[in-house]
Amino acid sequence: MDIPKLIAAQRAYFETGATHDIAVRRRALQALQASVRRHEEVLCSALRADLGKSAVESYMTEIGIVAGEIRFALRNLKRWMRPRRVPTPLFAWPARSRVRYEPLGVVLVVAPWNYPLQLTLLPLVGALAAGNCVVLKPSPGAPATAAVLSEIVGECFPEELVALVPHAPQAAEELLTQRFDHIFYTGGGTFGREIMVRAAERLTPVTLELGGKSPCVVGAEADLKLAARRIVWGKTLNAGQTCVAPDFLLVHESVCDRLLVELQRAVERQWGSDPRFAVDYPRMVDGAHARRVAELLSTAGGETVCGGEVLEEERYVAPTIVLNPDPQSRLMREEIFAPVLPVLTFAELSEAADALLAADRPLALYYFGDEREGRRLCERVPSGGVAFNDVVMQVSSRRLPFGGVGASGMGRYHGEASFECFSNCRSYFLGSKRFDLPLRYAPYPKRLLGWLRRLMD
Repeated sequence: MDIPKLIAAQRAYFETGATHDIAVRRRALQALQASVRRHEEVLCSALRADLGKSAVESYMTEIGIVAGEIRFALRNLKRWMRPRRVPTPLFAWPARSRVRYEPLGVVLVVAPWNYPLQLTLLPLVGALAAGNCVVLKPSPGAPATAAVLSEIVGECFPEELVALVPHAPQAAEELLTQRFDHIFYTGGGTFGREIMVRAAERLTPVTLELGGKSPCVVGAEADLKLAARRIVWGKTLNAGQTCVAPDFLLVHESVCDRLLVELQRAVERQWGSDPRFAVDYPRMVDGAHARRVAELLSTAGGETVCGGEVLEEERYVAPTIVLNPDPQSRLMREEIFAPVLPVLTFAELSEAADALLAADRPLALYYFGDEREGRRLCERVPSGGVAFNDVVMQVSSRRLPFGGVGASGMGRYHGEASFECFSNCRSYFLGSKRFDLPLRYAPYPKRLLGWLRRLMD
């Protein structure tokens, strides 16, 4: 694929002004909606091949989320595009003020392998709704899904509107040498930093959806059975390869023993006595990632309460709980991205907050227990998002902007936030020709300063 030629064609098409038309945006979203629906079965098969996902998990975490995002955008697009009136200062009367959200131009979306459908198409929905031309770069780590995505994009859009760049040597590098009006990246922090550096050369704005170690704090007053059930679900979803999965637990010392029992019971209820043979239990993306998890466990220290089994050739990692691992181990310093749950204890909430403040700002912060205590914790510890008495589910709400803070990312998307992410929030000041206040022009009367103090306060 000739990438410079492709981007030039997209820029030429954008400059015709065609994508400013709501009808063009609607048709693009409707075409994507219909194609995803037609390819549902094939997508489920691809996600099974890439990540071992069941049809239920594929729909719940990928296809259904994309379908809902498209419906939401179509339902609200007219309102989002409508110019918004804002008050005009009295001293500028009778002028009017408006805010319009206008397309940026040609944008690049770089997607990861862990949710290869959702994290490719959700930004695409926002970019199309906002009226942009889009270059998609899916991850080669999920090749079966990438192949279906290529088919979907090819049948839905002309290349001058949306184009998918297939995996090829140096493709990502060549893309980063081109001029884009926005770069949207989801993935690891290392490549995220590289993208930011390269974008800075052209002053290209970026949205970085990264990850990190999202903590889950369990207070003394928590419903332990409910907490265990939801934590196990969130930690084993997609075999733990979820950027907002609870990465580790901080548990009040008075309830730790009971919670460990409930966690093991929840694992067995959801996945049986041997999850390896559970039909719906997902797999690591490849053997290399399974091997990485084995290395993390071998140097973690602490006590393996349950699990610990890693089968590289099967891409299998058992649901694993590690009590009191070495705080300096790789398990506690790196994002785990696997169904492995370290558990540590605390005596006072302030102690837990101090420990969290010493680390990078997480993408998500979870608290099980009394909401008031959870709010106290959140007032001290910043994070991209928060959930009380649940995990991961904050991502499912299209009315909640999603994104990180600090090392976990920058920028927000989902729903209207996606539309705004890919738009230029443009100010319009509409001066009046009917009335021209002479006081703004020199020479200034002596009393003008006093009047300005009253008018402009």
